[in-house]
Amino acid sequence: MRVIAMIPARYSATRFPGKLMQDLEGKTVILRTYQATVNTGLFDKVYVITDSEIIYNEIESNGGEAIMSKGEHESGSDRIAEAVEELDVDIVINVQGDEPFTERSSLESLLKVFEDDDTEEIDLASLMVKISDRDEINSPNTVKVVVDSRNFALFFSRHPIPFRRDHAVEVKHFKHKGVYAFRKSALMDFSRLPMSTLEASEKIECLRFLEHGRRIKMVETKIEGVEIDTPEDLEKAKRLWK
Repeated sequence: MRVIAMIPARYSATRFPGKLMQDLEGKTVILRTYQATVNTGLFDKVYVITDSEIIYNEIESNGGEAIMSKGEHESGSDRIAEAVEELDVDIVINVQGDEPFTERSSLESLLKVFEDDDTEEIDLASLMVKISDRDEINSPNTVKVVVDSRNFALFFSRHPIPFRRDHAVEVKHFKHKGVYAFRKSALMDFSRLPMSTLEASEKIECLRFLEHGRRIKMVETKIEGVEIDTPEDLEKAKRLWK
């Protein structure tokens, strides 16, 4: 099984423009993420796929491999689909460019989903981590997910889900970590599907998959790390890195 990692990396970002080129203890966020992904030792190849010459040059000048996007894309997965269309691969892992704490164990758990899937029932797998902080549960910057009894995703939302109308009922809240593992064929199918109403409303790309009747296997991880969406997240990452 040939497995590669793709790191979609846009220079512009609504909440924190230029965040991937911010300094994180001596290296840029995107370079930290690239090197962390390579250092897992899980992939035949790791690429950064970007629309920015600044990011492209940052990776290439530090001995990495980058690909320039040819067109405009609605999501990171669409950007990756363009890049992998002609590549001979079986599984493509989409690692977010703002995840400098990417580590081996979580990604290994994702890959095991496909190794154990003899009937090829699963097209796409992704990560989730249990959260209990009330501010994080209520934050629209945190994507939440609810799952069925087999850990297939039922829905993703920036709104707190499930809503605790009855506080006597114990519920778990899970944060969706934006790391996706696609079969190549499923990734290409995803890129050809129109953006759904739910995806457009929530700005959560995996809702496109659900709204078109596809299944997403969620894998729980205990490692949360730090996703750098805001300047405050960057300061938190710097403290954690030290």
